[in-house]
Amino acid sequence: MKKYIKLNMNEMPYPPPIEVINSAKKGLSNLNRYTSQESLEMLKNMLSDYSKAPKEHIILSSGSDLLIREMIHLFSKRRKTIVADPTFFPITQAAKQFASKLLKIRLSEPSFDLPISYLIDELSEQSLVVIDSPNNPTGKILLDRVEDIVETGAYLLIDEAYYEFSGIGFAELVKDHPNLAVTRTMDKAFSLAGARIGYLIAGKTFLNDFSGFDTFLPLPSVYAAIEALKNIDYMKKNVNKIIDERKRVEREAARIGVKVYPSNTNFLLMKTGVLEVARELKKAGVLVFDLSNQLSSEFIRVSIGTKDENNFFLFSLGKLIKTYNQNSFK
Repeated sequence: MKKYIKLNMNEMPYPPPIEVINSAKKGLSNLNRYTSQESLEMLKNMLSDYSKAPKEHIILSSGSDLLIREMIHLFSKRRKTIVADPTFFPITQAAKQFASKLLKIRLSEPSFDLPISYLIDELSEQSLVVIDSPNNPTGKILLDRVEDIVETGAYLLIDEAYYEFSGIGFAELVKDHPNLAVTRTMDKAFSLAGARIGYLIAGKTFLNDFSGFDTFLPLPSVYAAIEALKNIDYMKKNVNKIIDERKRVEREAARIGVKVYPSNTNFLLMKTGVLEVARELKKAGVLVFDLSNQLSSEFIRVSIGTKDENNFFLFSLGKLIKTYNQNSFK
């Protein structure tokens, strides 16, 4: 089986600290037991302290994508559902499946800004707005304030999967805005993609519909998440390493003629000028996210990996661009 460099899933390339791994092992040694309510309450308390949001507003789940899907399922009925385009694929998928009326607001080159005035104008009828900020796949922060939206009475869900990289979040505001909700994950910055810990920070408008939603998360995942929240400095150190490496990859990619868009995440959006570039990179042993269905086949989303992984990606992309250009002039 061919071994690939995986830069397509926005995973943290660094493992969690040994304390977190040992805590997960402790959970594995008790797999014959259900996760205790005390452990779940401890995790909620720690997430409340971390997010500065009231504990009673926090709902746990195996991944934030499941929470997004449930939010759209519950609240898109009898409402216009508004999403960005492009956006995190599960948002589009759930909106297409459940929304009775769907509006996609296009994010256009070169800025990929969200046209807020246009969005506000569309809120004259009951609406559910689902925005990922920073946006996936552009890496763009789409919202810097929420009041203009929630004060219209619209329901607003913000997916903040990359909050730790952007530093911009709205979790603290849910207690003052009952029609505001935020999803976050420990998959990315906390190096826990395999544990699948997501959480919803929901305003009061949403809480009744989510009563009883909390799942009994796997014991190893809960133990790992609790320990990871005791090691915030380790997470922050890794985030800073990724940001520094992202800036380097951005510079090096620009040197080989690639258009790289500013990012507030652990990935970069690139316009390569090479058609079917994701498919060609896969042949070279590098997996990146193919954006041909959302933008065009010359676009890719590239997760920031280790320095060695990024160097191989840059080498492979540079070689591909050179070959493509030579063939174009023949």
